[in-house]
Amino acid sequence: MKWEGGEESGNVEDRRGAIGAPHVIGGGTILLLIVGYFLGIDPSYILNRTSDAPSQTRVTQTAPGVEDRPRKFIATVLGYTEKVWDEQFRKMGKSYQKPKLVMFEQQVQTGCGDANSAVGPFYCPEDQIVYIDPNFFEELSQKLGGSKADFSQAYVIAHEIGHHVQTLLGYGAIIDEKRRTLSKTEFNRWSVRAELQADYLAGVWAHYGQEDFHFIENGDVEEAIKSANAIGDDKLQKRFTGRVSPQNYTHGTAAQRVRWYSEGLKTGDMSKLKAIFEMPYEQL
Repeated sequence: MKWEGGEESGNVEDRRGAIGAPHVIGGGTILLLIVGYFLGIDPSYILNRTSDAPSQTRVTQTAPGVEDRPRKFIATVLGYTEKVWDEQFRKMGKSYQKPKLVMFEQQVQTGCGDANSAVGPFYCPEDQIVYIDPNFFEELSQKLGGSKADFSQAYVIAHEIGHHVQTLLGYGAIIDEKRRTLSKTEFNRWSVRAELQADYLAGVWAHYGQEDFHFIENGDVEEAIKSANAIGDDKLQKRFTGRVSPQNYTHGTAAQRVRWYSEGLKTGDMSKLKAIFEMPYEQL
């Protein structure tokens, strides 16, 4: 992915290396990260909502020597998402509200509660912030055989920004209502719809980003699709439990994730967002 030299977003807050930050260690952290993020545990259930700590975090001093490349990459990709979604929202007669992205390590306080790196990258609708521990990308590569390619990492970021786009367009409110009114099994199907829609939005972003910035290189799309294929619910359930339980799907199968990301990338058609929420579940 050609990203070096791109304009960086000013909406990145770097909390890595915060002096005095709690140190979180656990042999199962990486496994929890993968299971929590890719098997669909909603951050609102993982985060510590009962904590006495305030939901807004004081920015602490950053220790010297923090690696700069991850920040530059994340800030540049975020900048690309801002430009694309600014344009797409204008086409819809709307104004895009840019989210903040917080980089952290080990532990962070959010508008949804306390979280540690085991949660993986996530979007908190309460404060409209994306939270990412950059170490996630390396751990993903090691544990799932995922690609280290920059474009695959951009796919993850774009997926989380997709959840922000959902919030702004009202789809997040639909999901919240379904969570309150449906059984867990019934809601899981709506969770799949939401995640496939976020994959589609990641593809739409790549479609228009390529038109505007020409950042896709040979092999990038294949690597992103490889990553999407590797994180389907069916693949992960089989890997970690030895069996597949469709009733527990929350993000979609590998084939579904590849389908909707690829469709967004190919067409850039925002009108299909509604169809993902309305078509029969079996046709997704």
